[in-house]
Order: sequence, then C-alpha cells, then structure tokens
Amino acid sequence: MLAEAAVTEVMPRFRNLAAGEVRAKSGPQDLVTAADEACERAVVAALERIAPGIPVVGEESAAADPSMLARAASAEWCFVLDPVDGTANFAAGLPLFGTMLALLHQGEPVAAWMHDPILHDTAIALAGEGAWVEDRHGRRHDLRVAEPVPLGAMRAAVSHRYLPPELAGRVRPRLGLFGAGWELRCAAHEWRLAASGPIHALFYWRLMPWDHAPGVLIHREAGGHAALIDGRPYHASVLSGGMIAAPDRDSWEAVREALLAP
Repeated sequence: MLAEAAVTEVMPRFRNLAAGEVRAKSGPQDLVTAADEACERAVVAALERIAPGIPVVGEESAAADPSMLARAASAEWCFVLDPVDGTANFAAGLPLFGTMLALLHQGEPVAAWMHDPILHDTAIALAGEGAWVEDRHGRRHDLRVAEPVPLGAMRAAVSHRYLPPELAGRVRPRLGLFGAGWELRCAAHEWRLAASGPIHALFYWRLMPWDHAPGVLIHREAGGHAALIDGRPYHASVLSGGMIAAPDRDSWEAVREALLAP
C-alpha cells in the first residue's frame, strides 16, 4: 500500500513540483507539498478499505484539524501516518525522504512501517516479533542496533531546531562530544539508521506521533532502548519534551548526561 502510493503519488512529483505546489504551514521551515497531500489521501483511502473502522491520523489532516491529535493518544486503535517525512528534503530535490505508518493501541505503537520510495524497501516491526527490512522482491533481512561504544565514538543524530532557547544553548555546544553528528532532516531515515547500526544515538525534542511512533517500535524491536528524557516509555500523548534512543540503557544514560546535564 505504501509502495503503491509512493509510485503513483510521490515519485512523479519529485523534482517536478509545479508553482504553487509547495507552501509553508506553521513557518518557513514547515512545508507541505502536493505530494504530501496526495499520498495521504491515497493511503487513508487504502486503510479505510483494509481496516474499516480504525481512525487514521495523518500529518496533513491534523494540520487542518488539530483536534485529531487526541485520537492518536486515546483511541483503542489508531493509525498515524506521515505521507512524506522529510518534506524539506523532498521540496529541495534531495532524495532523502520516506513514508511512515504506525498502528497504535491505546497510544502505544504495536506495528510500524517505514517505506523508502527511492530504494523501494520498507522497514517493518511488529511488537514482540522483531524488526526487518523487506525489499520489492519480498527479500528480508533483520534489523539490529549497533553494539554499544563510548560516547566519543558514537554517531548521533541530534535534532535541536525545536529546543527552547535556554536548552538549545546547553545542547548545541556539546555536539562535539560525539564521534560524529548527522542531522538528516528526516526522522524516517534517522530511525532506520539507528535500528540498523550506522547511527548509535538519536535525540528529538518535538515528538509528533507520525514522526516517532513508527521509529520507536522499529528501534525497540531491533534491540534498542528509547525513552522520554525523564525515563518514561514513549506514548503518543507526549508531543514535546524530548526523547533519546540508544543501543542500550547505559548508552542512553550517557547521551542524556552529555547533552542535558547542567
């Protein structure tokens, strides 16, 4: 379903957006394109056919009706959908974006899919059943997080754009404590890299469910440890305040100390 929407709605518009098909939402860095909207319509229609009765909270629908966000946290069952994660990359012609979907049960992710329209493969996880990547031919390989390493050897993706000013002033000077820093402007690919080993640690402040519910489950099922910065497990009701992901709990503690300690 996600692959079909990528083929029919996303890729024909990549590097081919007409005038007026890109616009800002909450600010100049928060973009939506015709591809986001068309992909969301296609996936929602498909979900309504295959899973009737389960509400779908899509990023673009929720932008138009913010009250939809409450469904993701409170509904017994709910899908959350990011039709084009990495919209700024997509609009700039950078081939680094994805489509993300998660099934939530009472706000907890229990199934997740992250589709890469460029490579035509999908990272998948089911709660308690592991995480894997499946390509267009049905071939699979399991996902596994990196082995723990000291902080100075970690490769980290630290998203600091939405931090409150005081906290940003604390976090940004400390990015050099890591061995390498990557910020891809695409949570789909950052979570996939963390679940497969090239990235050790992730840090996010803004926690919209379509951005992180799929990645949290895939990372967890690949053996990693992700939690809110106060140590609580992820839940779709928490929309900001920070989350860290790392290969294990000790690495998670090291990242929190390095970035956030006074």
